[in-house]
Amino acid sequence: ILIGTNVNMDNWRLDHLKSLLAEDPEDDFVLYALAQEYNKLGHLEQSLDHYLLLKEKSPDYVGLYYHLAGLYVDKGEAAKALDIYDAGIKIANKQNDLHALSELKNAKTNFELEL
Repeated sequence: ILIGTNVNMDNWRLDHLKSLLAEDPEDDFVLYALAQEYNKLGHLEQSLDHYLLLKEKSPDYVGLYYHLAGLYVDKGEAAKALDIYDAGIKIANKQNDLHALSELKNAKTNFELEL
């Protein structure tokens, strides 16, 4: 019963986010949340598509870079992951977002240590 309940809740969240995005396709947070939800459900390609769409339409949305790079790490695409970390670090610097900057630098360093 719990599994079915979790699946129904996951589907509800996904459907709800899709409907919110349909209502306002310019809402960057909803697009980001949808990418996150797809990632959480293990739908990596859909997650990647949504992160890349967000990056294309709002490249200064600094929060996406940490997660997009992590997705590339999970997919075994090291060069793309490093490029995304670097792009995010530049944007975080430009925005003086010290929290995002710290997270991106730490994630990149940890990833480089694993290579």
